[in-house]
Amino acid sequence: MHIDLSLALAGLLVGFVVGLTGMGGGALMTPILVVVFNVQPLAAVSSDLVASFFMRPIGAAVHLRQGTVNWQLVKWLVLGSVPSAFCGVLILRALGTGSHVQGVVQVVLGIALLVAAGAIVLKAFLNLRSRARGEHLTASGSRDITVKPLPTLMIGALGGLVVGMTSVGSGSLIIVLLLFLHPRIRASQLVGTDLVQAIPLVGAASLGHLLFGDFRLSLTTSLIIGSIPGVYLGARVSARAPARLLRRVLAFVLLASGLKLVQVGNLELGIILLAVVVIAPAVWVVVRATDGLMLTRSRAELSKRNHARRERRAS
Repeated sequence: MHIDLSLALAGLLVGFVVGLTGMGGGALMTPILVVVFNVQPLAAVSSDLVASFFMRPIGAAVHLRQGTVNWQLVKWLVLGSVPSAFCGVLILRALGTGSHVQGVVQVVLGIALLVAAGAIVLKAFLNLRSRARGEHLTASGSRDITVKPLPTLMIGALGGLVVGMTSVGSGSLIIVLLLFLHPRIRASQLVGTDLVQAIPLVGAASLGHLLFGDFRLSLTTSLIIGSIPGVYLGARVSARAPARLLRRVLAFVLLASGLKLVQVGNLELGIILLAVVVIAPAVWVVVRATDGLMLTRSRAELSKRNHARRERRAS
């Protein structure tokens, strides 16, 4: 069995990003395999999913030790995602294995990457808006969240279907959908819950691709050799690394990869990416300035409420 050192290095890089940010596994590895290493899209999805199955438990173990996992959310997500992920593989199988199917997988993957890029930006915006409203000062703990079974199950089903077909979504998409459903859940609980539920989800999708996909042992082994130490190193330095900057870079990479996979021309791609580089920072500065004013007001209101409580207790 041949081990490709360049693939192992790519796995090391992606594993480091996953350990550092909790997202970016399939969203980075699959397009790297397709665009950089010229791997067929179906083989890239199959091999990446199997490699991801070995990465997820490392991050999940850290959060289990910290107690940042909501098991009720995990239960309903898994009930929806596991059968849905397997069905996603069967849908690909039903489409066949010809070149037209590879094209369909490539376009679907590109769309999923664009959605994931938007999801990362949206999550950052929602976190900023939550802080501006002062919600981070009174964020709910994991036990205080009222789990909504049916919406949670539907999120799992949708995420599982996308993961089964593209290997993208077990981190970025599901995290953002959970944030919509539970806007006051803490970030550590959100990531921890998603990492734990992703183990059976990715396991089901991996099994489907082992049976019906285009799994390649040497390709997957090379990725695993690099990704496992990468995840470990990323988790070790996650507390000190500039995760906000890394997420911005990740969103930019996802945008570029998604546009390339949906067959946007090189000239158009360059114009779009240049516009993002020029315009996005200015827009973000305006958003932060606006929400900074809201945060100042929220802190002032919270201080007034605390002062009023102390006066009532004193009287």
